[in-house]
Amino acid sequence: MSGKILRSILYVDDEPDIREIVQLALSLSPDLEVHTCESGIKALEILPLLRPDLVLLDVMMPGLDGPATFARMREHDALRSIPVVFVTAKALPQEVDRFMSSGALGVISKPFDPMQLAHGVLDIWRAAS
Repeated sequence: MSGKILRSILYVDDEPDIREIVQLALSLSPDLEVHTCESGIKALEILPLLRPDLVLLDVMMPGLDGPATFARMREHDALRSIPVVFVTAKALPQEVDRFMSSGALGVISKPFDPMQLAHGVLDIWRAAS
């Protein structure tokens, strides 16, 4: 990932309003192509086709939650190297530590400032590069 430019993101969240806000917020950065989907299952279906540079995963989703989606990504050769940032309302220090120790690139707390979201994502990306 060293020196790689962030160009495409997939945001996965079961809340349509939040997906729309994130899509709009990240689209403020003209160099980013932003895709969204509504579930971990759907994400696993489209990830091999999209091959985004980064996945933003909501933690709490019905069916397959964010951590389970991340674990399944790690089981597939084509998806294993795609970095993940968790988005969660439960950003307690022990939760953040758990997500980071599982291999996540970062954690973004909900609620977030839509006007600062792209900067926050880019900061996490740069810090990892």
